[in-house]
Amino acid sequence: MIINTYLPKKVVTNQELQREFTEWDADAFEKKIGIKQRHVADAQQTALDLAVEAGKKILNDFDKTKIDFVLFCTQSPDYYLPTSACIIQNRLGLANSCGALDFNLGCSGYIYGLSLIKGLLAGNIANNILFITAETYSKYIHPKDRTNRSIFGDGAAATIVTKEDLNKLGEFVLKTDGDGFDKLIVRNGAARFPFECNPEEITYGSENKYTNNNLYMNGPDIFTFTIENVPDLVEQTLKKNNLDLNEIDYFIYHQANAFMLNFLRKKSKIPKEKFFIDLYETGNTVSATIPIALKKSIDNSVVKPGDKILLAGFGVGLSWGATVITI
Repeated sequence: MIINTYLPKKVVTNQELQREFTEWDADAFEKKIGIKQRHVADAQQTALDLAVEAGKKILNDFDKTKIDFVLFCTQSPDYYLPTSACIIQNRLGLANSCGALDFNLGCSGYIYGLSLIKGLLAGNIANNILFITAETYSKYIHPKDRTNRSIFGDGAAATIVTKEDLNKLGEFVLKTDGDGFDKLIVRNGAARFPFECNPEEITYGSENKYTNNNLYMNGPDIFTFTIENVPDLVEQTLKKNNLDLNEIDYFIYHQANAFMLNFLRKKSKIPKEKFFIDLYETGNTVSATIPIALKKSIDNSVVKPGDKILLAGFGVGLSWGATVITI
């Protein structure tokens, strides 16, 4: 398994946001949430563009003629149709014999993607899979929504998983609660509710504003969902993989925010030195947070060959899942 990442060149710092939201305490936010800055896509730069850049980087280290499947996870597609993965296949110059598939999932998307990869490899459907996660939530966020603008960043990550990696993918636990679909949502713009030309501006939380054309997140409910479900998810994943907590070398969760992650770490009694938290320069990049974190951990030699890593994703959907991989 190899991983590479791509982040947009534009960076928005907390200080820049504070000039717009003068009552906001950027220092207190950074201390609690753990984010100093985030990368934001340009107006003409899409998640597909970020995905292609990540794909180009990773294919510098892998023979692209061997790629026989492209899997793309995004909630920011260029088009309702066609499938973005088909365009990625073409822009990366991959063979026409290559399969290509999109799936719409957010914070748990990397885990679900790895589960799909395991099935494709085990079923002899593919041998070398290019899996890309990319998100540009910034395009959905209202300019006056300080909370979401401060938390979310844009980015992409590309992972290549080969048939030789199959035995490194452990057992998966995947869960869904669609009753909470409206806890994190862009309500307008698709088939159910058309995009509104003059939408009503709605105030929520600490003077945040959005419209139904924009991203809305019920932060307190998402936090409650996470702390009620993720510790049990981790226990079930360990049990399914016949492992104890102390047999895991490192834990990498979806990088939602530092406060939530520290809460989860303590609740599961995970040692601090075995737990990844780093949103400082990227913020919450949704489906790309786990592979970005995994690459950082490998590059910094925190994670080494042979290590067992527990990965857990959770959020929009509501959807959550976890697995254990071996580096």
